Amino acid sequence: MLAPELVATAPNPPVPVPVPDKRRHAPTWAEARRLAYDCAGPLPPLNVSLADAVGRTLTVDVRASRDLPHYASSAMDGWAINGSGPWTITTAGLPLAPGEASVIATGGWIPPGAGAVLRKESGLVREATGRARQLALRPDAKPSETVPGKHIRPTGEEATAGDVLIRAGTVLNPAHIALAAVAGRDELQVQRKPIVAVVLTGSEVVTSGEPEPGRVRDVFGPQLDAVISQLGGEPGGHHRIGDSYAEWLKALAGGGEGRRPDVTVTTGGTGKSGTDHFRAAVDALGGRLLLDGIAMRPGHPAVLAELPDGRFIIGLPGNPLAAMMALMTLGEPLLAAVGNRPFRRSGLMMSGADVAPDPGRTRLMPCTFVHELAFPAAHTGPGMMRGLAGADGYMAVPPEGVAAGATVPVMPLPWTVMV
Repeated sequence: MLAPELVATAPNPPVPVPVPDKRRHAPTWAEARRLAYDCAGPLPPLNVSLADAVGRTLTVDVRASRDLPHYASSAMDGWAINGSGPWTITTAGLPLAPGEASVIATGGWIPPGAGAVLRKESGLVREATGRARQLALRPDAKPSETVPGKHIRPTGEEATAGDVLIRAGTVLNPAHIALAAVAGRDELQVQRKPIVAVVLTGSEVVTSGEPEPGRVRDVFGPQLDAVISQLGGEPGGHHRIGDSYAEWLKALAGGGEGRRPDVTVTTGGTGKSGTDHFRAAVDALGGRLLLDGIAMRPGHPAVLAELPDGRFIIGLPGNPLAAMMALMTLGEPLLAAVGNRPFRRSGLMMSGADVAPDPGRTRLMPCTFVHELAFPAAHTGPGMMRGLAGADGYMAVPPEGVAAGATVPVMPLPWTVMV
């Protein structure tokens, strides 16, 4: 845990040191994705209740500790019977002698001596004054209704002791949870999801209504928690700050309330002007920059940092589309690594249009899929969201551009399925 006094005694903002333009030496889009994955290791697993396990990844096999079912049971409402009948009806649950029967319900324990279950529709009860009631086979019932084992679910029919019921690596669904309950489990060991906190910056940002000139509407607050969940993270709350160095330092130090995040995502403040404090705050906290800029457009000012306690910080640029492309580039692989999931490689699709070269930079372009072709979307300026809202994925166009009909790397968006 970082020392609170570090924040309380923070000095005035340091004098900005001119930083040379390193665009030519910035990692490529592909290199940045790989670096974001390779820099982190998986979080340890944890035990959760069955109710909290849906959607999580199982880390150890679930095995049957005993046969399932662990006792022979009835598959029908009717009577447990011994012999071919007719039968004298006796007390339920007691051992049956030859020629005896007792009432049983579906799922009921098969009493000793019972060789079969006669279903209710196939039996006829005759009342007898002064003596036990008698059970007989209905005239229209098939003789096979009384063969040994009829309508009995034997012990171990579903699994025998030691069988693997759910394998490690399975993303658990409600049916898996039910199976775990049948096996007598109250908790399951699952991969812990990274807790991702969001630091929203900008004194010009408003959170409701239509902004006046000089003000902008918050586009990150309403969407980032959903995207974080879709990328495999667990939203860890928002912390809204202004543009001062002290606020940045406190936010990155974890000065807010709530659970300690594994990853913090910041919006804006990744430029290199005197009002951008991301790098200075990371340095003051003893952190290091793992990546400072990417040779891509939009989103090139993205930053990835690590603090001494192992927390990661992803600095997104302030423009909405640029921020989302940076989050896809760095956040998607980082959260996969921390969540113990494999690195996802880009697919290849045929481009439906010519895209001009942009020397030295990969162009990330929201696109739509039509007849197995990827077409660049319209309205995809760095500050726009309209193109992304209607997109199926995004193209990673190499610096030399791409011609219509040639293949281009394509990634799905977290809320879409790759065609």
